[in-house]
Amino acid sequence: MSEEKVLTKGIAEQFLAFRPVDLIEFTEIKDAAAESLSKSKRSLRLNGLTQLSDAAAESLSKHQGSLELNGLTELSDAAAESLSKLQDEELHLSCLTELSDAAAESLSKHQGDLDLDGLTWLSDAAAESLS
Repeated sequence: MSEEKVLTKGIAEQFLAFRPVDLIEFTEIKDAAAESLSKSKRSLRLNGLTQLSDAAAESLSKHQGSLELNGLTELSDAAAESLSKLQDEELHLSCLTELSDAAAESLSKHQGDLDLDGLTWLSDAAAESLS
């Protein structure tokens, strides 16, 4: 049984203050922590996260730097819409195995590198959006 590690606002503030914090070890993020991290201009490697709320995705979409969310296996349509707004930055979602048509349409609007290497299934409509 794996232990859940929650990224809180306090931990996010430590990261922003350049204290040694390994963001990869966290499996969950509080919405307030995502809001704090959105102010960072450094790459955010949040590859341990296994879920992401729509509010956290909205906050992280304001981040200026690459965003790695390679632990996520699911992404809501609303979260995809928010993350698509990450401007001119890398967005890594390589553990997603499928996307809804709406999520694919949203992510197709992303203006930067998009890593979806884990996809194993897409509808024809989703594939068309991403092509």
